[in-house]
Amino acid sequence: MRKRVLVRVLLGFLATVTALVLVAALLGVWTVRRSFPETSGELALPGLESQVTVLRDGNGVAHVYADNTRDLFMAQGFTHAQDRFWEMDFRRHVTAGRTAELFGPDQVDTDVYLRTMGWRHVAEQEYELLTPETRGYLDSYADGVNAWLDGHDGAAASLEYGLLAVLNGGHDIEEWSPVDSLAWLKAMAWDLGGNMQEETERAQLLDAGLTEEQVEDLYPAYPFEEHEPITDTGEHIVPGEEGGSGDGPPEGDERRAPELPEGVVPALAGVADAAASLPRMLGPSTSPDLGSNSWVVGGEHTESGLPLLANDPHLGASMPSTWYQIGLHCTEITDACPFDVSGFSFSGLPGVVIGQNESIAWGFTNLNPDVMDLFVEEIDGDGYVVDGETLPLETREETIRVAGGDDVDIVVRSTHHGPLMSDTAVGEGLAAVAEDAGPEGADGGEYAVSLQWTALSPGTTAEAIFTLNRARDWDGFREAASQFDVPAQNLVYADNEGNIGYQAPGAVPVRGRGDGRYPAPGWDSDYDWGDRIPFDELPSVYNPASGVIVTANQSGVDADYEHMLTDDWDYGYRSQRINDLLDEALADGPVDGQDMSDIHMDSFHGGAVDVVPHLLEAEVDGAAARAQEQLRDWDLFTDTDSAGAAFYQATWRHLLPLLFDELEPYAMSGNSRGMYVVGGLLDDPDSDWWRGAEASGRDEVLAAAMDAAAAELTELLGDDPADWRWGDLHTLTATHESFGTSGIGPVEWLFNRGPVESSGGSGIVNATGWNDAEGYGITAVPSMRMVVDLSDRDASTWIHLTGNSGHAFHPHYDDQLEPWSEGGTLPFVVSEEAVREAAVDELVLTP
Repeated sequence: MRKRVLVRVLLGFLATVTALVLVAALLGVWTVRRSFPETSGELALPGLESQVTVLRDGNGVAHVYADNTRDLFMAQGFTHAQDRFWEMDFRRHVTAGRTAELFGPDQVDTDVYLRTMGWRHVAEQEYELLTPETRGYLDSYADGVNAWLDGHDGAAASLEYGLLAVLNGGHDIEEWSPVDSLAWLKAMAWDLGGNMQEETERAQLLDAGLTEEQVEDLYPAYPFEEHEPITDTGEHIVPGEEGGSGDGPPEGDERRAPELPEGVVPALAGVADAAASLPRMLGPSTSPDLGSNSWVVGGEHTESGLPLLANDPHLGASMPSTWYQIGLHCTEITDACPFDVSGFSFSGLPGVVIGQNESIAWGFTNLNPDVMDLFVEEIDGDGYVVDGETLPLETREETIRVAGGDDVDIVVRSTHHGPLMSDTAVGEGLAAVAEDAGPEGADGGEYAVSLQWTALSPGTTAEAIFTLNRARDWDGFREAASQFDVPAQNLVYADNEGNIGYQAPGAVPVRGRGDGRYPAPGWDSDYDWGDRIPFDELPSVYNPASGVIVTANQSGVDADYEHMLTDDWDYGYRSQRINDLLDEALADGPVDGQDMSDIHMDSFHGGAVDVVPHLLEAEVDGAAARAQEQLRDWDLFTDTDSAGAAFYQATWRHLLPLLFDELEPYAMSGNSRGMYVVGGLLDDPDSDWWRGAEASGRDEVLAAAMDAAAAELTELLGDDPADWRWGDLHTLTATHESFGTSGIGPVEWLFNRGPVESSGGSGIVNATGWNDAEGYGITAVPSMRMVVDLSDRDASTWIHLTGNSGHAFHPHYDDQLEPWSEGGTLPFVVSEEAVREAAVDELVLTP
């Protein structure tokens, strides 16, 4: 009887899937082209003040020409909506905590978490802080999006809406709001901001029985002597008197973990785990490899005598790519219409985020200062305790609407630190975990976990984008940086006068006690934040003596810097390799744009330098011994055809759980921190870390890892190690943000693209990161690659991961994916003459 019921269930499931396949096929045949944009001819766009021209090249890259800023940003909104509206709509639902409206009850937990943080709530406040000019740009952009929406709905807007109608009965598209654009900046800040995971992991490791010294072994100090930081304190730009106002990084007892209530760690872990499950707006990845490379070379080192600037942000591998290539041009540059800017934009946000104008170029990498802290709060009824006094909790009510389900009402509670995230993340509401008297200073009883984060205070990052787009020199660039609150980035700069520079912007808190490395006791105001670090005391250099600036998420400052930014830097393998490559190139003579592109694709594995000699000394036999021979000839480059790279990476994957078996489930990651920790342990064969349950002793652990790797690769790639290829393991499937992991094969086929193989890996300049706990597939990528030549704007090059279109099956949906994987680039033309020469479509928008 049970078997017959199971068969009926399976048949019902298969029938559902078959129906979805048929619907998907019908959608593909009959409706997919309905949403493709009109890119030539003439269209009326009500609300324009004058005619606008949109030129597109053979890769679908749009350049907008308008007589005034109202029309310029209105046309950008229209153009973004033509190509990417589903992406824009999905993003605004995520940032507003409204994904359950699209996908039903399974998304309620995500919405509760996001509503509790209140991204959109903060964005609404930010809109009122902006200048009238900036609000006008945002309003014009929204008007352009809504003008496009007037003629598009359902599957005529995008294929995804047709599928959504099948899955849950459809969705009514709302008008676009300027606040929708601002809320997206919160998502960008979330994906790139803070060390919540590291902060929580350190507390979990202590709770699991490790000593603070053992935790410090796993989170060592940055190796300043081995890997150069971005800046030297002696070169910092500090106006006025020498030095600044900071008290320096905490030392001694200030760096120790505060005493917290017994049993509170599960609540902290619940908050962090729920955070890790949120949709990633910069690509579907929680990889520690999210980061970036950028570098700028002064004219004294280039063939042209003017600077070259390179950038490649490392983000999740999404379909479509995070970026949208565009040019925004006033037909005549005036104070009233000052824009002539081209580069990479975010759909849903006016302006250009990374790129160049007629005078300057700039790039971003993630500075990643510690701008998030978790506080354990002592709850007393409807209040919380600070310094022995009970203060009232702030509250606000939210209603979550659910497709196919009932509305869900929640109450968001906050302290002066921030929202109580444990209300959403642990069990049935509040994490009431400690019944004893608790630590000194706390009365014991009920506790909760709040989040303080700079992005939850209204800021002016939107202002910064437009200031940056119209900057003409170093002073204008720094003015823009001073407005850039979150996420704090490394900004590199070059101009057509030959100057280069670096500026770290951002709202970075100055703490009282503690250093943000562990959760703090909320009942003790000594741990509260004070002011932010003054902008003029953030690291900045201008025309350094070296003529070179490299940023790749390494420490932004040297050990003498006066403020505490963070201890959770990338450990600098990528940055040092770029520095070394530039040193080599400059020793051979002046560099050009091709030299910069070659560095983008460098696949040398700096983290393997210390490991391979020990692997070669370990005693193995059989398949592992044959594979070991591939390491003897390996040049340490992770090229797709490399057998040595394949075996090394597989060995690394199996080494980490053997070496750190006591950390389960808080396994060491294979990112740069893991590389640095393992490299240090290899020089200490008697370390307790080498004593494991499955193997004990350094050489035995290394041999066991090679045995496991050889067995796995034999099964995956065949018996002959000489035939193994890293590219057969290390592949990328560009995954659709909303439907790409549906679990329904035909649906994923509609929207995902790939696989393509790539060289590189974690901690490598070609930063195609992979999750060693899950396999070898690429999870984080150089989301775009850009080289700007300040001597000839049209000699610049660029590419991004997929293509400019967000419409599945459009020719520009994935036309950049294959060349991206092979290291190819496209001409990045920006002058009107070159743009017109490259144009294949011309669309005239009329009032």
